[in-house]
Order: sequence, then structure tokens, then C-alpha cells
Amino acid sequence: MDFSSTLRQLSKAQKPARGVPGYSRFVNRPAGRLLAAAAHRIGLSPNHVTAASGLVTFPAIAAIALYPPTPALGRWVTLALLVGFALDSADGQLARLHGSAGPAGALMDHVVDCAKLLSVHAAVLVSFYRFFELPSPILLLTPIAFQLAAVLLFFGGMLTEQLRRRGTDGHVGPTRPHSAVRGMALLPVDYGLLCLIFLFLGNQRLFFALYVALLVAHLMLVPAFFAKWFRELS
Repeated sequence: MDFSSTLRQLSKAQKPARGVPGYSRFVNRPAGRLLAAAAHRIGLSPNHVTAASGLVTFPAIAAIALYPPTPALGRWVTLALLVGFALDSADGQLARLHGSAGPAGALMDHVVDCAKLLSVHAAVLVSFYRFFELPSPILLLTPIAFQLAAVLLFFGGMLTEQLRRRGTDGHVGPTRPHSAVRGMALLPVDYGLLCLIFLFLGNQRLFFALYVALLVAHLMLVPAFFAKWFRELS
């Protein structure tokens, strides 16, 4: 199967776009599809791609904590995080192409995703403490609050989707059609947007303002999402 044929097969094996935020849907999935096709051509497995995502992502996260924030560091971190995010999409697409999607691969993928969410906000906390001139020490709680909100949305969304699909009787439940408008409305809680704000890591005030804006969006959407998920599963 040549590269273009592989892309066509991957396009047919996409997960539903329902509830997928704008960057993940319109940028990350297509980028992941290209990477999945390339991985297929060179014989990589989905687990290899998951491992590659971690190998790209975690050094960049470590750099946030270890080095003073500069524009050059911000650009490098952003690029690495976005490539890691695209690889995170590619592993699932490659598994569906191979027909090899299963619990073991899903476990590895979700563990890496959870570690990524926990560590990126921990790294920001360390960077704030070591390098930022914050007006008050209480602002160091910002990454902790962001970490909590992000993990709650990640875990709640993943678990709700599983329960919605399976139901209590073991049958797949109905799903509603996706909405591009809803996807764009969810952009503030898109991990891709979080990656993009690291472009401004060298500008402490701007980065902190953008980080807080995304935190506020998360804090507003956590109760809204949990109320919605609870109604759907009741």
C-alpha cells in the first residue's frame, strides 16, 4: 500500500468527531494521519508511535522546569509538544488501520496522556517558582488548580465516553452527530491550545495571562461538563 492509499484508508478509519475541540479536530488529527501513514510505511507499530510521542513530549516538559524562559525555549517547547500531540493522535489511527486496537494499547496511550497532563502543569509550577516574578506567592497555586481541572476533564470525559458507548447492558448506546461550532467553542480546553501558548514563554506577563485565561475556561467548564455527563448517564 503506497502513501496516498494509506492516507485514504486512514481517513475511513477515523473516530467520530463528536465533542472533539477545534485544534484537535482540524489540525491535530490531519497531522496525526500523515504521521500514521509515515509510520505504517516504515513498519512501526502503534506502541512504537506512542513511545515516540512520549520521547518527544517529556524532554520538552522537563526543559520548561529546568531552563529560564526565553523566546527560543518557548518556540522549541511548542514545536516538541505539538509534534508529540500529533504522534498521540497517530498511534490510535495506526491501530485502527492495522485492526489491532485493543485494551493494552489503549492503556499505554491513556497512561502517557495522563502523565503528560500531570507533568506539564508541574513543570509550569517549577518554572513559576524558579524564574517568574509573580506579584504574590499565592499565584503558585495556579498550575495546581489547572492540573486538577485538566485531569478531571480528561478522566471524566474518557470514563463517560466508555460508559455511554457500552451502557449498563453491554450494548453500544446512541451518539449524536458532531458539531463544528461546538468543537470551536471547546477550543479553550483543547490541549493543542495549551501547547501553543508556550510560544510566549519568553514574555512572562503575557504567558501568565494566557495561562490564567485557559485556567478560568477549565474551571468554568468542569462543573458544566460533569453536570452534562451525569444527566446523560442517569
